[in-house]
Amino acid sequence: MPNDQESSALALLAHVEALAPEDPRLRNHFAALRARIASDEVELDEKRQLVAEYEQAYEKLTSPANRLGVFLEWLEEGRAMVALGDTEYVAQVDPKLPVSELAAGVRVRLNEAYAVVGIQPPAIGGPITKVASALDDGRLRLGNDTPGSEGRLVIRAEALKESPIQAGDEVRVEPSGRVAIEHFPKQEVRDFFFEDVPELPWEKIGGQKEAIQLIRDTIEHPLLYPEIYSRFEKKPIKGILLFGPPGCGKTLIGKAAAYNLTREYAKRVGHEVKEYFMYISGPKILNMWLGETERMVREIFSVAREKAKEGRLVFVFMDEAESVLRTRSSGKWLNISNTVVPQFCAELDGLVSLENVVLILTSNRPDYIDPAVLRPERIDRKVKVGRPDKAATMQILDIYLHAGIPLDPGELAKFDGDIDCARAHLIEEATTHIWRSAKETEFLRVFMKNGSTETLYRRDLVSGALLKSIVDRAKDLAIRRAIADVGMEGPRDRGTKGRRNKETVAAGSVPAPKGNSASHGVSLEDLKAAIDAEYKENEIFPKSDTQEDWLKLLDYEPENVASVKPISRDRGSEYVRKNVM
Repeated sequence: MPNDQESSALALLAHVEALAPEDPRLRNHFAALRARIASDEVELDEKRQLVAEYEQAYEKLTSPANRLGVFLEWLEEGRAMVALGDTEYVAQVDPKLPVSELAAGVRVRLNEAYAVVGIQPPAIGGPITKVASALDDGRLRLGNDTPGSEGRLVIRAEALKESPIQAGDEVRVEPSGRVAIEHFPKQEVRDFFFEDVPELPWEKIGGQKEAIQLIRDTIEHPLLYPEIYSRFEKKPIKGILLFGPPGCGKTLIGKAAAYNLTREYAKRVGHEVKEYFMYISGPKILNMWLGETERMVREIFSVAREKAKEGRLVFVFMDEAESVLRTRSSGKWLNISNTVVPQFCAELDGLVSLENVVLILTSNRPDYIDPAVLRPERIDRKVKVGRPDKAATMQILDIYLHAGIPLDPGELAKFDGDIDCARAHLIEEATTHIWRSAKETEFLRVFMKNGSTETLYRRDLVSGALLKSIVDRAKDLAIRRAIADVGMEGPRDRGTKGRRNKETVAAGSVPAPKGNSASHGVSLEDLKAAIDAEYKENEIFPKSDTQEDWLKLLDYEPENVASVKPISRDRGSEYVRKNVM
């Protein structure tokens, strides 16, 4: 509808037009004037609209800004609890807002009266904090484990109500710091110490019968026969210490225990049980930052408890335990063991109620471990994993030089192609080569303080790791010959040679190997050369500052030894090198 001004202008024009004499020229002028007035009125309306929009925009720009808060919970219809910074408010809620979208953790706009007048998109920033624990009512206790640091309790956003948040996980907290709005599951930090356990039956562990039997008696039996132990009021032990020289199978025994005990435990409970083998390298969890090593110790045991509650059989295997659990110092200087050892003992005591957690420590120097760790009801059993004897040496070589390893055709020919007989012969001869007492196998002179002298031979320093390395070296020699042979033949030559070999075997000049047709394989010469090379490379001994360590590994008490000198030979003549220990 035309406005009043437009109506009066057009009415006045109509009145003037009615009084004017009938003149065609005047009518044209009146028509033009009427069109001009209409055009001006349209333009005026547009300007009025622009002015109104400008006034509206100006009003918005000059009005107070909305505050951004976080919605906490509904109190009653139209009223809710909101947080703005460190302050909470009971606020009115604009009835026009969708009620279903207002839930814990949602960002909202608040006007001057702190009423909720709008909903904002979620915040993309905010502090990320580690979860110390998840309470039964759903709240989360946040904060790190650094002494003196403060924690805080927060609620979960609606999206995290059902999330399985656990200690050690991280959450992003909205800017006011009251609601956890995003969950970051803990990377298997667990991964830095978790290892898959291979199929490793006890039969694959060469020697160490006493150590294995003790582990089975002290760990396996309580798991398999809990009712008998209960009747005798005998608690299962929680920890054992495997100690002895390096390379003698301590880690292998730990993994075998995890594999075999899990199989037996699954039979007892009547369903499949997964083991959780936590391999922890002692030096790796040492940290220069105050409280960090203690935090890692807490985390290790926290994961162990968590996995145990899931029904897994948990093995906490700490290698080189003396590096972390060293005897505490009474001096004035801060020693990391002074805080780590008590933390470790407290966590270990907390495992008493869990039947399916086993702690295994290993050490080359158990005398360095704090006595509080090794006392009864913590580490109840100490198992020495010694160097293999002659029978164990043969058993270990039999494991690594198994029936699937190609043997030299010449060796097989001596036994009419019988692989088992050829293997047994190689293993026996290799063991004899290691264990013989001869000038060339003398390794160390030990000069005792009482004036006596003892000579150590190669056999006195044998270990499972060394025997595995010997077999690997022998394989390398056989592989080298096979590659050289292939490189000297062309494709046709190889085919022809293969036919010639078959024809020769068929003719009976060389007995056909039973189950092994390889043209190259491990020979006795390979094994002897590997033994000599292995011991030659290991003729390097540490300097005097580690003399006590090496004496312990050789089963000598340092207070009884004056010096230890390696024996070397130069151009066939023997001489004792300068004392380097």
